[in-house]
Amino acid sequence: MNVFYTSVVVLLLFCLIVGLIRVLVGPDNANRMLAAQLFGTIGTTIVIVLSVLQNNEMITNVALVFTLLASITIIAFLKLAEQPIDSHTPTTLSDNHEHDS
Repeated sequence: MNVFYTSVVVLLLFCLIVGLIRVLVGPDNANRMLAAQLFGTIGTTIVIVLSVLQNNEMITNVALVFTLLASITIIAFLKLAEQPIDSHTPTTLSDNHEHDS
């Protein structure tokens, strides 16, 4: 059974490397953030598998902390994404239409 868990961890590490490539090459920030979320999910899964391998329930608590941090990261990204790109020139609906005078 240890061989199975070890092969699962190796496969997850491979997925983590592919996610790192996606973060570095990603076409836009949303794709980069989703790849970063993949880090949180894969990291949590690896820690849980190691917890099962070592028969240590305390390591599972570390995995729960990783999950919490990954959730906070996506919330911070969404808050940052909703801010306007150029704060010096705010756009409103009335700026986009010509006034009939």
